[in-house]
Amino acid sequence: MERLVIEGNHRLTGDVTPAGNKNAALPLLAATLLTDGEVTLHNIPRIGDVGTMLQLLAELGVAIRDEGSTLRLCAKAARFGAPRPELFQQVRGGMLLAGPMLGRFGHAVIPLPGGDRIGRRRVDTHLLALEALGAQVEFNHYNFTMRAAGLTGADILLDEASVTGTENTIMAAVLAHGTTVIRNAASEPHVQDLCALLNCLGARISGVGSNTLTIEGAEKLGGGEFTISPDYLEVGSFLGLGAVTPGEIRIHGVVPEHMRMINFVFRERLGVRMQMQGDVLTVADEQDLRIREDIDGAVPKIDDAPWPQFPADLMSIALVVATQAKGTVLIHDKMFESRLYFVDKLIDMGAKIILCDPHRAVIVGPAGLRGQELSSPDIRAGMALLIAALAAQGTSTIANVGQIDRGYQQIDQKLAALGAHIQRVKT
Repeated sequence: MERLVIEGNHRLTGDVTPAGNKNAALPLLAATLLTDGEVTLHNIPRIGDVGTMLQLLAELGVAIRDEGSTLRLCAKAARFGAPRPELFQQVRGGMLLAGPMLGRFGHAVIPLPGGDRIGRRRVDTHLLALEALGAQVEFNHYNFTMRAAGLTGADILLDEASVTGTENTIMAAVLAHGTTVIRNAASEPHVQDLCALLNCLGARISGVGSNTLTIEGAEKLGGGEFTISPDYLEVGSFLGLGAVTPGEIRIHGVVPEHMRMINFVFRERLGVRMQMQGDVLTVADEQDLRIREDIDGAVPKIDDAPWPQFPADLMSIALVVATQAKGTVLIHDKMFESRLYFVDKLIDMGAKIILCDPHRAVIVGPAGLRGQELSSPDIRAGMALLIAALAAQGTSTIANVGQIDRGYQQIDQKLAALGAHIQRVKT
């Protein structure tokens, strides 16, 4: 076990570049099962979840050549197998193997997925869509067993705009017989990356970036090469960090269209001063954070919603920034009923927060934060606590940092390069 020791309230200045999009890397890795050709993926984030997915693929017979941020994968010798449950418990994205395994083998055994404990994370959307394509699904409280003599295209309305549900359906449909239409599809940048990779390999997917995807089933897919887009959630995390610490932070390699709603919320709701020039986002020094009230003087709200609205994975970061802004704001996480439970740790640090219910919290700022003994409950809350520790007076320690490592590549090294006083120590 490792923990991070952070001495807060130091000036952070300099340049940082995000890793590749974690939420794109996992489905793209899973998609390599669909072809016998070699697939080369660039800008792979070397994080815990990617390592777990690579173990799962290797045990299915996928050959992997590791070249750092570039991976070369070939599933020509892949064979059907039941993934180890202990690996599935480490990563939510393991569920993304269902669609490719059905498309490749006509059979999939999927243990219950793990990942962040942020509330109920239903998989019904995946199962209903795969059944619509012709799969038979059985569940015995430990595994999902799926079989299909052959998948057939269908007109599918997803019961929710689930990102991973959309991705599983896409991967199952690209080799299905006939045409599949996916309505109410998720359209996040990582879904777009998956479609772009599959089209590069020979799939025929149209409507990419919209909530209606049309997929003409292909006979087979070939090899190809693809570069994963930068992780806009990591960009948003460093944006939040720059807002609550002294110094100017410049974030490079940003895709501006991925940041429009994120920048809007941080700038217009929380008063963060920033500038976008080309692919560089600069978070200004000497911030004067102020909550912007609604026109009628009502308490404003920050809430999450499917793309292109504000992403659920940045709600924890926005909440920490709100503790340092003058005024009152309501944070409303609609998706997960346990994501906000980490606020008790911020309250211990001195934040003024009222947790109204599992989905809503009222934050009154600014509040001076002080160092505390902390533990990371999940990826995003862990990063939010790390940001709070860097803004606080005194020293904090964060245990269970493996949770943060699941989503952020070499985060302590990146922060140290900006001037953070941070050490990783063994416990």
